[in-house]
Amino acid sequence: MSLKHFHLVFLFFAILFDAGFFLWTRLAPDQAAAAGASGLGAVAGWTCLGLLAYGVWYLFRKSRTIITE
Repeated sequence: MSLKHFHLVFLFFAILFDAGFFLWTRLAPDQAAAAGASGLGAVAGWTCLGLLAYGVWYLFRKSRTIITE
């Protein structure tokens, strides 16, 4: 697997787990508050959006300029 493909796979899983954490803090606020993670839900949501924007930018702009040979 090339570095470019590893980067895309890593971004996919980072977005997936970050969105999952955000949804957990929103769908189970009692458990999130008990774990002390309720304040991190908003941070996770914004981070997920930032990673998604970066992933789209990387896929359409940056990945074309990377030499894979």
